[in-house]
Amino acid sequence: MTATRRFQQIIATTDFHSAFDDAVPMLAYLHAMRHDSFVVDCGDFFEGTGYYRLGQSRIERDVLVRLYDAVAPGNHGWGHHFEPDLFDITVCANAVDDGTGELLFHPVRLVRVGARRVAVTGIIGPQAFNAIPADQRACHRVIEPVQALRELMLAHHHQADSWVVLSHSGFDEDLKLAESCPFLDVVFAGHCHSDRPDPVPVGDTLVLKGHELATGYALAEPVGAGWTARVGPFPPASGLPRELAPVREAIDAIHDELHTSLGPLRAPYANGPLDRRALLSDVAGRLHNGLCAEAVLLNETALRSPRSGTVLTQGDLLAIEPFDNQLVHAHVPERLIADPAALLAHLTAQAGPVVSAPRPLPDRLPTVLTTGYLADAYLGGRTRQAGIRLSQAVQHTLTEGDTR
Repeated sequence: MTATRRFQQIIATTDFHSAFDDAVPMLAYLHAMRHDSFVVDCGDFFEGTGYYRLGQSRIERDVLVRLYDAVAPGNHGWGHHFEPDLFDITVCANAVDDGTGELLFHPVRLVRVGARRVAVTGIIGPQAFNAIPADQRACHRVIEPVQALRELMLAHHHQADSWVVLSHSGFDEDLKLAESCPFLDVVFAGHCHSDRPDPVPVGDTLVLKGHELATGYALAEPVGAGWTARVGPFPPASGLPRELAPVREAIDAIHDELHTSLGPLRAPYANGPLDRRALLSDVAGRLHNGLCAEAVLLNETALRSPRSGTVLTQGDLLAIEPFDNQLVHAHVPERLIADPAALLAHLTAQAGPVVSAPRPLPDRLPTVLTTGYLADAYLGGRTRQAGIRLSQAVQHTLTEGDTR
């Protein structure tokens, strides 16, 4: 596919998260630029809206195969990168089989961009890797990114004039990476969920990140002895080209289902950006009382914060809780049973802010009601299912009056 194209630049997206409601400008732009652009993604193309849940990842895979030349794996959608079509375009230099130490993915793509021989590789940061659900990353581990990149450079230094990294680590981690690996020319960043309007130079390395959720891109091109780079929004587009008609049809088929009404929103949650911590606090309180759980612990990252109107639709609910979390009763590790403050600190350090009920927590907690993700990844495993999904609890909280 790439043999007939002459690349002049590299265009990167990141953290798309299945945002197909707003994807027409992105898809049209990437299609138009593919004739002379090497198109890459820095991870988390999957999960985040009902298009992923209802479409079962088919639209995302189709877009990646049609429009992208190389992609780095993220913590969302990790397992999809082992599927044959996506495996062929996935690059990652630091993910290995835990038993053999063999790399899980192709470590590098060697391409010509302008007059340069460019090595394009990917990495996933340890924090992002640890955020992958435990069952998906079983028998896998990551090597420290700096070590992996230095070893890769030594193995291929005679084949490349320039080095470009697709990183799923977070912008601050990528600044450290650039400082430790001065041979890198460009680091395209992902995973950090914050806007970075301009490239940041670290020595001779440029670190930059495109806008997330289908709103923008990052671009780098060789100029003289170095590289130039910029970040920009996707230009407006009225529709998709004929070649992408199957993608448009697949999006439209799911669109109507996502707009099914689930009921009017309660006043505190209507007409504005969703405060996910306030929502989770409300959910945790209801679960604590309704299920008679001794304590409830919910990670903020289980929810997203889209804007709301006056009615909750199926698409809204799947955008708010995109990860299909099962609620479970879980063991608390022995060392933390009698120390609720240390338990919260442990979970927060691993998974981000945590909402709890009741407040304060009991002095002794052998079990808690929580998400399956926290139970499997950071607690002592499940004792039993709670019989309700987080999305059901969120829906009742958003649309029903307070019945406590």
